[in-house]
Amino acid sequence: MGRDVLIRDLTDEDLHWLDSNTPTGFSRNEFLKSLIAKSRSETPQLRLFEPKAPAPAVVGPSPKFIDLFAGIGGFRIGVGSAGATCVFTNEWDAYAQRTYQSWFGDDHFFPGDIRDPAIIKQIPDHDVLCAGFPCQPFSIAGVSKKKSLGRSHGFADEKQGNLFFAITTVIDEHRPPVLFLENVKNLRSHDGGNTWKVIKHELESRKYVVFDEVLDANGWVPQHRERIFIVGFDEKVFGERRDIDFKFPTAPDRKPILSDVLEPNPDPKYMLTDKLWNYLKAYREKHEKAGNGFGYSLFNGEQTTRTLSARYYKDGSEILIAHKGWRNPRRLTPTEAMRLMGFVDSYAAKFGFEGGFPITVSDTQAYKQFGNAVVPLVVEAIAKEILRVIAQLYKRTGNGCVVKGRKLKAA
Repeated sequence: MGRDVLIRDLTDEDLHWLDSNTPTGFSRNEFLKSLIAKSRSETPQLRLFEPKAPAPAVVGPSPKFIDLFAGIGGFRIGVGSAGATCVFTNEWDAYAQRTYQSWFGDDHFFPGDIRDPAIIKQIPDHDVLCAGFPCQPFSIAGVSKKKSLGRSHGFADEKQGNLFFAITTVIDEHRPPVLFLENVKNLRSHDGGNTWKVIKHELESRKYVVFDEVLDANGWVPQHRERIFIVGFDEKVFGERRDIDFKFPTAPDRKPILSDVLEPNPDPKYMLTDKLWNYLKAYREKHEKAGNGFGYSLFNGEQTTRTLSARYYKDGSEILIAHKGWRNPRRLTPTEAMRLMGFVDSYAAKFGFEGGFPITVSDTQAYKQFGNAVVPLVVEAIAKEILRVIAQLYKRTGNGCVVKGRKLKAA
């Protein structure tokens, strides 16, 4: 576990050097952790890392964002890597809190229920509100399970379904210029399309220009993972739709394959037992005879997998690996699941971790966390487009009207 360290008696010159050399989109704490990591490996340098792509053409402080329903930090990594700075984080799950804080160590982390007025009051001014609000009430699997148990789903799910309205509460309180939301693809079709109509109406009635797109992460990671991304721009700041030159990104030309994320020598404990493997084979055969598509999925290193879900810890059947020389297929290791979700080593290095992000929870919790996460590589690609629009606004208007009380000028 990490420990907090307070550095006292820094001079104005020290602080000026620190601020001048901290890369865009990263806090002082992140930069200092990277300095320590590099010093320990005896490769110190002044600028330890640069953004993967040129930062938005803005002179002054980088755009600020908040991270709601933060999970383990998919938005935190992706939007930060695009060039913005995180100023507030909220997450309610204790295990996700542990992972998030062990990776980022932020001093602006507020655990608990975002519906708590005391937490909402802690949110500072920001340019972009990011939120991957809970998807289980709207996902195909989640809806099917709740129906089978006689439970409510969608907005009728009192525990999770109405958390979207926690976001509108924050919007009404703070009026962020840009919204950046994510959920499952089924959000569009849930309840005959009524759920999406409500969400879009809630945003557009607050005078946001809404862009939405279902993107498959398989252009960035070797996994089919379709998610809806929603971006909203405040009309009062950015103008009408025709004034906003926003577009969702296209995937890279080269699609990754599963072998890109597999470990060469995984622990044999991840091989399925004979009992479990025989059960999965019988289960699949039973449903194939009935004309159903249920059952395990087996992959080799040249393929792209199915969607990793939060239930992966149960038996791993949705993504099994045919490992050469092993009697039975195996699960992904937690490290492989992390890489499959796009939490790659190059991101970890930006936060001071050489060789990848550390996994500080049990395998069960790690699988749940990765299965619930958003792919940061996709988030970064979208965030770059958002920050490009913000930069265009600065150039067009010549003022810093995006956030109250802050002045920026165009490059």
